Amino acid sequence: MELNRMIDHTILKADATQEDVLRIIEEAKKYHFYSVCINPTWVSFAAEQLKGEPTAVCTVIGFPLGANTSEVKAYETTDAIHNGADEVDMVINIGALKSAQYKKVQQDIEAVVNAAKDKALVKVIIETALLTNEEIVKACELAKTAGADFVKTSTGFSTGGATVEDVRLMRQTVGPEMGVKASGGIHNEQEAMAMVEAGANRLGTSASIAIVTGAQGGGY
Repeated sequence: MELNRMIDHTILKADATQEDVLRIIEEAKKYHFYSVCINPTWVSFAAEQLKGEPTAVCTVIGFPLGANTSEVKAYETTDAIHNGADEVDMVINIGALKSAQYKKVQQDIEAVVNAAKDKALVKVIIETALLTNEEIVKACELAKTAGADFVKTSTGFSTGGATVEDVRLMRQTVGPEMGVKASGGIHNEQEAMAMVEAGANRLGTSASIAIVTGAQGGGY
């Protein structure tokens, strides 16, 4: 797959305006990125702008802390799909995972998976920067058991983003069939390709244009 078709072109900052979101949408159309990844408040706007286009609409659930209840995450998912979301990136209950409350974590993921069933693809953000290697493995196993489509490294709003080592560990854990999304701190083509070589088949970044054109990039 070409690199541009692995990219979720992302704008999740709190002060993003409609003009900012529209720019991301137009860039995604121009460069044929796989999706735009936006906050839930912009989903209906993005869906209208992308009607008939191959670019998907992706949004975030329980973002960025993952500390909402499962019921709230399920409602957010239902609402996002109603508004036109094709994919949802949910944040796990990180505190529960670190408390070894694995059943609670799995049920939290299942709540979103069930709400999205046959309607939207589900990616599970595990926030690798806050986890040990053992916790990364456990989070991936729980996401796979819960029926999610992808595991994803990071929100981009915590203490760190994707690393090659974490992506490789995630891929080894989930196997070849499940998706792995690397996000946070991917600024250029070299960094993007390192993530792909480690096992990522989707990339979340706001430096998408720099990645596909070879320019110097910054951002999420």
